[in-house]
Amino acid sequence: MFLLGTLVNGLLIIIGTMLGRLLNRIPEGMKNTVMYAIGLSVMVLGLQMGLKSGNFLIVIISLVLGAVIGEWLKLEDKLNDLGKWLETKVGLSGKGSISEGFVTATLIFVIGAMAIIGALDSGIRGDHDVLYTKSIIDGFTALILSTTLGIGVIFSAVPVVLYEGLIALFATQINQFVPKVLMEQFITEMTAAGGIMIFAIGLNLVGLTKVKVANLLPGIIVVGIIVTILYNV
Repeated sequence: MFLLGTLVNGLLIIIGTMLGRLLNRIPEGMKNTVMYAIGLSVMVLGLQMGLKSGNFLIVIISLVLGAVIGEWLKLEDKLNDLGKWLETKVGLSGKGSISEGFVTATLIFVIGAMAIIGALDSGIRGDHDVLYTKSIIDGFTALILSTTLGIGVIFSAVPVVLYEGLIALFATQINQFVPKVLMEQFITEMTAAGGIMIFAIGLNLVGLTKVKVANLLPGIIVVGIIVTILYNV
């Protein structure tokens, strides 16, 4: 079953979140310290990812153009509206920011090489080992995040399953029509651009900035466009 790894990934995010919510009654001071620890760790993760770029100019241009598109589309505002709608529908108003937990967890779980490589392995060879490994990491991360960011983390399972599932579903076509060199370059630059976004999330978590990270998301698409153009030049 080519979607098995994807489904396991989504399931462990849900389980991790629910376990984390059982630990949400920790003292406020401890919760704040944990939040700083998470923020610092996320910043280091983002920095490591960002430094993997082979051509940082691609990352800069992609993030700038992505920010323009994101601001024009008002992605952050729309996501916040979705969070408020979810809070109303599931009766969680006042129990934490749904949108903050959702955005933070989604970016951490989706952006990176493991999601793409794992989904391709699942779809082409039926090998789910990479996604199984990612699932364990994501489940533990969801547990930690949910203790401070709330139940919104659980909703990140939806885009993770859709994203990885679509890649796995079309893996054969992707492998057939996208040259290996082009795919490797895209993964490298996408990971770097995503790393900058994750670094910004870390800054937000420790309270140093209020970057509208969701408005940077179109930068991932811009990376793909630029890399494709350069490959064909």
